[in-house]
Amino acid sequence: MRSVFVGLVLFALVPLNDAACFMALLKGGATHCQDLLDKTWHPVGSSWTNSKCDQCDCSADGMRCCNGMPTVHVTGDCTVVYDYDTCTFDVIPKKNGTVPCTAMSSGK
Repeated sequence: MRSVFVGLVLFALVPLNDAACFMALLKGGATHCQDLLDKTWHPVGSSWTNSKCDQCDCSADGMRCCNGMPTVHVTGDCTVVYDYDTCTFDVIPKKNGTVPCTAMSSGK
């Protein structure tokens, strides 16, 4: 299992062409993937959502995780508040509750 973990860490450092996703390759014969954020183990063939809302899949080839929360760009005096318990977000005014906020999301 130790060599699987080392392999996961090394390959997780290599970004793929999709900046919002990454893949960690598994050693042949591995039966589980380890979520690099939560340190939880998941069997090959499973899918899960980790504590930062990343959507992950474990296959015989490796683990793929993609950002489950969009990148949100706001206008005006607004801010984005992410809720990682529900994997949702709100765009709210920083000071004046009557100022409308406009948001554009990229990603998911």
